[in-house]
Amino acid sequence: MSFVKLSAMFDVMTHKNRFYPSTVCSAVIPGCCLVLLFACPQCVADKTPPAASVVDRMFIAVHDGTEQKYVVITPEGLIPGQPVSVIIALHGHGSDRWQFVRQPRGECRATRDVAATYGMLLVSPDYRAKTSWMGPAAEADVVQIIRALKQQFDVSHVIICGGSMGGTAALTFAALHPELIDGVVSLNGTANLVEYEGFQGAITASYGGSKKEVPEEYRKRSAEFSPEKFSMPLAATTGGRDNVVPADSVLRLVSRIAGRNPNVLSIHRPDGGHSTNYTDTKQALEFVIAARVLSPAANR
Repeated sequence: MSFVKLSAMFDVMTHKNRFYPSTVCSAVIPGCCLVLLFACPQCVADKTPPAASVVDRMFIAVHDGTEQKYVVITPEGLIPGQPVSVIIALHGHGSDRWQFVRQPRGECRATRDVAATYGMLLVSPDYRAKTSWMGPAAEADVVQIIRALKQQFDVSHVIICGGSMGGTAALTFAALHPELIDGVVSLNGTANLVEYEGFQGAITASYGGSKKEVPEEYRKRSAEFSPEKFSMPLAATTGGRDNVVPADSVLRLVSRIAGRNPNVLSIHRPDGGHSTNYTDTKQALEFVIAARVLSPAANR
């Protein structure tokens, strides 16, 4: 098996920051206890565009001391020390950090392609994996990951996106931490966890109780109740026939935000279901990138 050695910009974070490498493919250097990370072409689906490296990273969560993981795809040509923007891609319910890295579905492939085209880091966290729904632990993990990325790279912008649970989580995180986010793309998410009735077992476990037990937890994680937090560019895709995560709350949120924020895009397919195709995902991501990452006025 051949390996590509990681550059200095992927040096392991200090133990003080609780970030350590884990392996996509690994090799133990004789006489050394350190396990180095290497990018392996076989680890990435054929649909993934060329990348300098695909790195699976492990860290110790400040929130509870558990081991957590996220994947970083670095674009070709990135020079250590040069400014770089980041897309954080949040997976859907039942999946994990590899969804946006490996899956050929439109949302995932478009996200990889856009990150590669614009020379952006693509970061895909577990954020407590299959049943996250951006509860307190997942929220703390994403904050920790962003801080680590900013120590490791000269990060100029952070775009957060996701599909289904991930689309919900992107809205929730942006509402809770607008100071950390420069743009949001929600694909088939919900903006109201108070009214949403799906996946209640997972959400209850993630939020530390039911709607009756911890009502404020559900309310503060519902982006619809915090439209004033969305001063950054926002794009949202919804389907009129989506019975898994109904579109209504996101359409209401978009309408309220559009009254005060000119950089809002809503792609609503009346006959659409619970998915977003490649073209719409690409358009949503490129809208936010054009409004924030590429806009001279936004960067002044």
